[in-house]
Amino acid sequence: MRITAYRKAHFNAAHRLYRKDWDDQKNLEVFGKCSNPHYHGHNYDLEVGVSGTVDPETGFLIDLKILKDIIKEHVEDALDHKNLNEQVAEFKNLNPTAENIAYVIYNKIKEQLDPKYDLEVKLYETPRNFVVYRGE
Repeated sequence: MRITAYRKAHFNAAHRLYRKDWDDQKNLEVFGKCSNPHYHGHNYDLEVGVSGTVDPETGFLIDLKILKDIIKEHVEDALDHKNLNEQVAEFKNLNPTAENIAYVIYNKIKEQLDPKYDLEVKLYETPRNFVVYRGE
């Protein structure tokens, strides 16, 4: 039996969307108020889905405590209450858009998981704006 198990998480972070090689006017035209040089923040909601085959001995796909601990250490502790542009190494040269944040989170979690699992990351920047990344 193939199934997907999900774990929800939450973190708060500030960021600025901009390109260093563009002037403030061009950044404003492309990124709007999200290019504010003084940053802005979001209350991010995260859903992490792990897919695979259920172990017939345990009835588990994955022990969700393991997934909880991975998310806590590698996502929540790493990103919560941080300025993504200034405090998170992965965004030193990567614009912290929702798309790129989801990509970074996916890679952080995937490194910790057994390769037999497929992974999906759904990141809500607002209740109505979200992205999904499946490693494609």
